[in-house]
Amino acid sequence: MSPQKRNHYQQSRRHFLKQSAILASTLPLSGSVPFHAFAGDRQYQQDKNLHWLGEHAPKRTRGVTWGVPWSKGELKETNALTLVAPGGGTLPSQHWVTARWPDGSVKWSAHAAVLDQENGKAALVLRKGGSSSHTGDEAIAVREDDDIIQVDTRSMQCVFSKKGNILIRSIHQGKQTTVTDGQLVLQWQNLPEQTMGEPLLSEELRSEIHETVVEHQGPVRVVIKTTGIHHSDTGRELLPFTVRFYCYLHTAAIRMVHTLVYDADEYKDFIHGLGMQFTVPMTDALYDRHIRFCSEDGGVFGEAVKGLTGLRRDPGKEIRDAQVAGKAAPPVSTFNSRVANGLPYIPAFGDYSLTQSTPDGFEIRKRTSSGHGWLACAHGRRAAGCGYVGGANGGIVFGIRNFWQSFPAQIDIRHAHTDAAKLTLWMWAPDAPAMDIRFYHDGMGQDTYEKQLEGLDITYEDYEPGFGTPYGIARTSELEICIVDRTPTHEELALMAKHIQDPPLLVCAPIHYQQSGVFGGAYTVGPPKSNAEKAIEAQLAFYIDYYKKQIEQHRWYGFWNYGDVMHNYDQDRHVWRYDVGGYAWDNSELSTDLWLWYYFLRSGRHDVFRMAEAMTRHTGEVDVHHIGRFSPLGSRHNVMHWGCSAKQLRISTVINRRFLYYLTADERIGDLMREQIEAAHTLKQIVPGRKVGQIAAKDDSKVSMSFGTDWGALASAWFTEWERTGDEKVKQRLLNSMRSIGNQPHGFFTSSANMDLNNGMFERVKHQHIRVSHLSAAFGLAEICTELIGSLDVPVFTKAWLQYCAGYNADATWQKKHLHQTFKTPNLGQGHSKLTAYAGWFLKDRALKERAWKEFYAGAAGMKLGIPPVVLVRPPEVLSQREEAPVSTNAVAQWSLAAMQCLAFAGDAIDGDVGHELED
Repeated sequence: MSPQKRNHYQQSRRHFLKQSAILASTLPLSGSVPFHAFAGDRQYQQDKNLHWLGEHAPKRTRGVTWGVPWSKGELKETNALTLVAPGGGTLPSQHWVTARWPDGSVKWSAHAAVLDQENGKAALVLRKGGSSSHTGDEAIAVREDDDIIQVDTRSMQCVFSKKGNILIRSIHQGKQTTVTDGQLVLQWQNLPEQTMGEPLLSEELRSEIHETVVEHQGPVRVVIKTTGIHHSDTGRELLPFTVRFYCYLHTAAIRMVHTLVYDADEYKDFIHGLGMQFTVPMTDALYDRHIRFCSEDGGVFGEAVKGLTGLRRDPGKEIRDAQVAGKAAPPVSTFNSRVANGLPYIPAFGDYSLTQSTPDGFEIRKRTSSGHGWLACAHGRRAAGCGYVGGANGGIVFGIRNFWQSFPAQIDIRHAHTDAAKLTLWMWAPDAPAMDIRFYHDGMGQDTYEKQLEGLDITYEDYEPGFGTPYGIARTSELEICIVDRTPTHEELALMAKHIQDPPLLVCAPIHYQQSGVFGGAYTVGPPKSNAEKAIEAQLAFYIDYYKKQIEQHRWYGFWNYGDVMHNYDQDRHVWRYDVGGYAWDNSELSTDLWLWYYFLRSGRHDVFRMAEAMTRHTGEVDVHHIGRFSPLGSRHNVMHWGCSAKQLRISTVINRRFLYYLTADERIGDLMREQIEAAHTLKQIVPGRKVGQIAAKDDSKVSMSFGTDWGALASAWFTEWERTGDEKVKQRLLNSMRSIGNQPHGFFTSSANMDLNNGMFERVKHQHIRVSHLSAAFGLAEICTELIGSLDVPVFTKAWLQYCAGYNADATWQKKHLHQTFKTPNLGQGHSKLTAYAGWFLKDRALKERAWKEFYAGAAGMKLGIPPVVLVRPPEVLSQREEAPVSTNAVAQWSLAAMQCLAFAGDAIDGDVGHELED
């Protein structure tokens, strides 16, 4: 830190301590209010131990990117970090900053390295000190001109286009071309299916590049970002796309993150196929060309284009064995002469298709060529979406991640019997019904707010004409291709498929996440210390495991669905309420995302990380409008993810995305967070409470905004942007908003006011009314306020938040004393026990901590302590066997967050015998 910065920091610190003293004397609560920044463990360690998520280390050379948190003041910059192998040697790696603490020190760093089986035998170490050695031939080379970007990883040379329809022009290994013409394909039709008397029109669109840039460049990792739209020869344009290509040093693989934004008319445009296509040169003899597909359980389907097994005449065991193994067959001169002479009469099957049309069934078919019939090759339950096309002398391994989970998906290989095979990785299968995402009912006469509120009362669906459109929603898929110099063995291919489907990721131990102080320290780690804690731990684990089973038993899968869970259960039909208005898809309601992420941080569980990752991908893309009149707001829970007319910041909130971004440095998640910075502007046109009396601000530069679900989401976006970039303008808007909330007549109890869109300042309201919504702190407000108070010097805000935390569940006596008026005790009392616990922790007030536990155990609008009974329901009562427990997703998410935060903030006040009494 420079002398000028150090002097400024010391002056700010003295000013803050002075303001804290003033705050302590004026806060209408017992106890003092010292500054509590989550600075983390001051016992700084020189080394940061890393381990593989789920002990799933790479068995082959693979590029890996991950994130590491640091305590405040622990690390100034990342340029002196080194990655140390288990044997003590330094590994090639690169490091960059993804977030900083207020003092400028590193809060989160991101790292990239190329690792293999040798690096997975023991913990890797990230060490402070030393220097990196990535110059010359040890670094990826990137060159560009007006037309192309060339990337040389030292294992392959890739050419990316800056214009035209071809995204990847070519991939070479030395002088050998292995892939060409990588492009997107989209099949459009005017009807969802053939209808008698109506012409079915169809058209093919191809990618058209708008821009290709080097988004990230380092010695180990390069990211190429291409944006564009699908375009047809007739001028039709649909579905803007972004594709990121990830290349790593000394690897011959490209990971692709593909995002589409839906800009079509769902009543006129029906997507019949959506994929990424490549041309693969084929030079081997037809009997040395091989097709492979993998199943989820490690099985491999393997055939040659021209088969030499099962013939009437035996070519010889050595020849048969070579073909089955994918090796080059001996010279034709060594063949049985009758087989050699008969080779022209053995059919060459050039076309193969693998189609996963449901989560429970796939089919593999083949034919000789177009114009001839298909043969059924194999059937199975779940395909891994991975395989191989090429010859004994090399080809490409390919894969679509979460293949069967994101059905309908398909892989096509065409013309493998020619000198150029076509490989298409279909994210939406053309053999499946066309994408039909029209709204599911006609409105049923709900043409006024009064009727819509009546509909809400019966089905919990907040309907409004024109609001149930998918326009602007997005979907992100992950694909991968890898260049190999021979046909992989079945074992090798199965392993590669596993790495594509469950990519190895380096993580820290839970204790390190906790001690670093990131995410507000709102969780604990380590074994339970009492019977009460044991009971809570058991119940936390039960809910995770129960929802894992529900995802599988009820098949919460599909292109637009994977990652989400459902809201409420129908005990009569023994199904989740998939068809009942607002009770169907959850759409982050009451912080389901936060529940999973905080539980991962404290447990380190591999399965929980994957659940949370899939949910973040879904809720950040499908549940949010990224373009159009509703952009960038999210949609409340509904039968269709985009169906609800409540377009709100509480769903698109950045606080749900930050975890995945910081743990993986994923650039697409960075996009999602950044698009929320100016989200308040949309609230001018889409007033959240328009049906219940909320009026838009008359001044065009101001917007009516609640301090809970609206401002909490906006604060998350601003705070995250500031810690990522150091943007002082964003920080100032955040500070202005915090101060002006604190200066309201009753702080957070004032509930809402008009905010200036330019500077973030709220008008001070003229009334003295108190309004308390049970939802205000149920969508991440508590979690972001904890981080804000631990990072920023705004005493009046701290006072207002602590008042709200202590007062939400307080009795009338407290209300009258501190607010000079009373309000009806709101809903979600158990969920808000975490607020009471936080106030008790901050103020060092044991009475508040004990009150928090009473509120938690009382279970108001939540769950009682104790694992709920589970009933196994079997056919014929139901279609398939399933487990049932009396739970709702709202209650589970809020119970779990309250449990984790009460343990973190009031764990020393828990009654240690509660769990024992419950067992008795």
